[in-house]
Amino acid sequence: MTVDTQTYSSITEHQDTHIYTSGKRRDYEWQIVWRNVIAFIYLHVSSFYALYLIFTGQCKLSTFFFAIFFASTSAMGVTAGAHRLWAHRAYKARWPLRLFLAILQTMAFQNHIYEWVRDHRVHHKFTETDADPHNAKRGFFFSHIGWLMIRKHKDVFEKGATVDMSDLEKDSIVMFQKKTYLVVMPLLCFVIPAWIPVKLWSENPWSSWYVASILRYTISLHFTWLVNSAAHIWGNRPFDQYIGATDNKTVAILAFGEGWHNYHHVFPWDYKAAELGDYSTNLSTALIDFAAKYGLAYDLKTVSMDMIRKRVLRTGDGSHPMGKAKAGLEEHEHPENPVWGWDDTDMPEEDKKMAEIAHKLD
Repeated sequence: MTVDTQTYSSITEHQDTHIYTSGKRRDYEWQIVWRNVIAFIYLHVSSFYALYLIFTGQCKLSTFFFAIFFASTSAMGVTAGAHRLWAHRAYKARWPLRLFLAILQTMAFQNHIYEWVRDHRVHHKFTETDADPHNAKRGFFFSHIGWLMIRKHKDVFEKGATVDMSDLEKDSIVMFQKKTYLVVMPLLCFVIPAWIPVKLWSENPWSSWYVASILRYTISLHFTWLVNSAAHIWGNRPFDQYIGATDNKTVAILAFGEGWHNYHHVFPWDYKAAELGDYSTNLSTALIDFAAKYGLAYDLKTVSMDMIRKRVLRTGDGSHPMGKAKAGLEEHEHPENPVWGWDDTDMPEEDKKMAEIAHKLD
């Protein structure tokens, strides 16, 4: 939402995280992460039970709407925060906004910001290869949830070690969240959302736990995972027909603007993660624009119409209004020099010069 994304979610910290920096190697094999498998079984069985509680009237309507509100709010920490701000450097934020987004991202429980960003940058840099943690070429189930049930391919670790993370290591808020994550996350993601309905409107604790915490969390995970799966399978490729990522309106709505994925993989440094700033399918952009209006966000990078037109005509599938259909998609075509975001050293200087930057810092 993972989504990258993206953008990215996990029930627990990956046991193999340390291999990014330790230099250890191991041949790839299908090793099931049983801890995650058991957690997923619990989440989904409990979610069906939560639906039973809702439809049998054993849960108050206010708790149901609270769960939606909590899920929507926490999702912004992933989309506007971990994804567009920290993973892609698509804009800059003052510390109050960074702290706010870090809190929301912790509420969402999709791994701490540092790990989320590292995996997402690898996904963009080496998309749909063995180095991509949720390689869509391995099928819908794998890219949606299966990648979290088995240990990662060794290429993910080896290629991941080449991705620059120094910018996050200099961010005190990101590093503080990383250090305190295992303590703060359970409180913000599960305990507090279950406690609020009980305290404020006397909800049954049992119903509050299953609806406001478990069902809310499970559904939010699936909305995020759709960016990794559905938005790499179904949809149009108006900007680059040679990559797997697609523009999928349904995913864009469910993931608060992260479903315009073909555009996003071509221009990952655009703060809108979409060609148009249509808030109805991109609430994350609305939040960033609102923050920029009051000086909390600045240096918002976006793509000029000239850049879009040139790319549509060069590699688009003809579905864009400015494009025209191309005959004979050749299998040997490859994506053009993929980059993970604005500060990627492989990003062409010409692109930086042609980019448009709003709310520049004086």
